[in-house]
Amino acid sequence: MKKAPTYILNLILLLALSAAPVALRAQTTIIRTLQAGGLTREYRLYVPAIYTRTTGAVPLLLNLHGYSSNNLEQENYGDFRPLADTANFLVVHPNGTIDGAGNRNWNTFGPRGTGVDDVAFLSTLIDTLARRYRVDLNRVYSTGMSNGGFMSYELACQLGNRIAAIASVTGSMTAGRLAGCTSGRPVPVLEIHGTADNTVPYNGGTALQFVAIPTLLNSWVQRNGCTPTPTITAVPDINTADGCTAERSVWAGGRNGSVVEHFRIIGGGHTWPGAAFVVGVTNQDISASREAWRFLRRYRLSTLLPTRGAIVPATPQLQLLPNPATDLLQLDAGQRLTAEGLTVRDALGRAVPASAQLLPDGRLQVATAAWPAGLYLLAVALPGGQVLHQKLLKQ
Repeated sequence: MKKAPTYILNLILLLALSAAPVALRAQTTIIRTLQAGGLTREYRLYVPAIYTRTTGAVPLLLNLHGYSSNNLEQENYGDFRPLADTANFLVVHPNGTIDGAGNRNWNTFGPRGTGVDDVAFLSTLIDTLARRYRVDLNRVYSTGMSNGGFMSYELACQLGNRIAAIASVTGSMTAGRLAGCTSGRPVPVLEIHGTADNTVPYNGGTALQFVAIPTLLNSWVQRNGCTPTPTITAVPDINTADGCTAERSVWAGGRNGSVVEHFRIIGGGHTWPGAAFVVGVTNQDISASREAWRFLRRYRLSTLLPTRGAIVPATPQLQLLPNPATDLLQLDAGQRLTAEGLTVRDALGRAVPASAQLLPDGRLQVATAAWPAGLYLLAVALPGGQVLHQKLLKQ
């Protein structure tokens, strides 16, 4: 896929823009690496000044760059930092790997199961950040530009037990990846796409078999059990000089409150609406960043987990995140838990002291840093008397 003109960004402007918020908002941008799949992977984490470990767990947003772009460009182009400063959420900008053509990318175009395992990398990244920060694992979201949008759909398919909802900007899926998608729960989806996009065509095609956007949306409408007829409203044409207009479609009524939403940018190109960098036809009637966060922030993983009539049995299930664990562990059963109802035993059946904190959303957070490495059995008594069990590997 040829390099999109969106990513021909001026490096001096990028560096100036990325440096400016440091002085203005006193936020923290942390640049680190981690090991995943035998590779050293890179990421940039934006921590707003409003964040503290004493104010409770906060949402985490994965913001994924496009093909031939990188995390610094995406941080500035699809910018969520001003929103994070007031809404108090963490934004992580990972880097994809370099392909044979020398372009940085996410592995979403070829057959699933071949090449770099980016799903495993991003899952490990979530675990890593959850150990270091107070991440609300009930509110982990993914968004991205182009190839980053493709990767967000891949996470919805393969990591639906961790990603509450996704928002794709100029992304899609390949026909093969869509046919093989096995998401076991409804995943709310927002797609923002221009009808004049020549890189990821609105009506599909290309040698990589990109799915047409109407076909993609219809597939997720069916997966989520939404009403097949959308509510369509015109977006006010605030900026009459941007060369395009927009309309919004909403398919509501999905399982467990899930929704599919679409901003159709009529005449818009392969661009991020509302971006400060205008390359090609960029809609200025909406901000893709604001609309993505407005959409994503409503959803919580626990309320979207399948219940009666879905693939997963209605019986309450105890979920341990992360598992394996290192320093902190969160327990989620889809209902309010109590610290008094938790018991922990090691592999020899001996009771293990557990310091548990009840989170505002009803989950338990347990400090595991002092536990020796090994296998543990956790039991949680629900208010109705039922006891749930789950094994944990402590690293």
